[in-house]
Amino acid sequence: MNAPVKEPLRLLAPNPSALTGPGTTTFLIGQDHVAVIDPGPDDDGHLDRIIKAGRSNISHIFVTHAHRDHSQGAPRLSAMTGAPVLAFGTVTDGRSPVMVRLAETGLIEGGEGLDHSFIPDIRLTDGQQVTTPDWTLQALHTPGHAANHLCFRWDDTVFCGDIVMAWSSTLISPPDGDLGDYFRSLERLAHMAPRRMLPTHGPAIDAPLPRIDELARHRRARTAQIMAALRQRPDSAAGLARRLYDIPEHLFPAAQRNILSHLIALSQLGALDFPKNLTVDSFFSTL
Repeated sequence: MNAPVKEPLRLLAPNPSALTGPGTTTFLIGQDHVAVIDPGPDDDGHLDRIIKAGRSNISHIFVTHAHRDHSQGAPRLSAMTGAPVLAFGTVTDGRSPVMVRLAETGLIEGGEGLDHSFIPDIRLTDGQQVTTPDWTLQALHTPGHAANHLCFRWDDTVFCGDIVMAWSSTLISPPDGDLGDYFRSLERLAHMAPRRMLPTHGPAIDAPLPRIDELARHRRARTAQIMAALRQRPDSAAGLARRLYDIPEHLFPAAQRNILSHLIALSQLGALDFPKNLTVDSFFSTL
């Protein structure tokens, strides 16, 4: 008979949106040593609920990645509890050499909410374990959605931040997001074969392997759609996005950033000749 699945405490922050789904879920595990995973936005009510739920026993604050809907509340929660903030690093840590070069040429973020002020108290390396008498968490560097993205393995459960979600595919917006890294992170998580995954947005994933496979197939299908659409010579990223996405108007900027991630990945594979200045619209002017 299988052992019962341990359940973390879930607290939902009041920040629903098209990109966060129902909002940021903050997870708490442990009794005498309470770990907080993704404290979420700097919201008075949400932080107060975390403090109350932690019963003065909050010992560690873990952040999956430095997007404001995950990390912004961490400094104040740390000041209120004395617990250190643990994460991979700042918003630029973990970028691939390609994305470092893109950033140096002037490619900027696309409004995905980077927390530029975020600096963890303790930097975690890939595979590093943090252990208390109540729990052990292992940090797994899983870039793709964000360069500094970590998942945290807790026995046969993985707190997976935004890299895998049940309700949506994740935003990949260069130079913070990297499609090549995303595929590699999905492959790594699939190889681990966790029993379940707990995203920071949306419901738990009780069948992780089929969902991971579905997300990878979705991205490959999108790449094929982009290649087919490029043969029709669209004049801009916006024009290409409107051919490929049936979404509300306010989501088209995010769709264009996703398209950019595919164009960069195709360029790395030699399938496209991306311009040296690496701006989106200059690419379309060459078609």
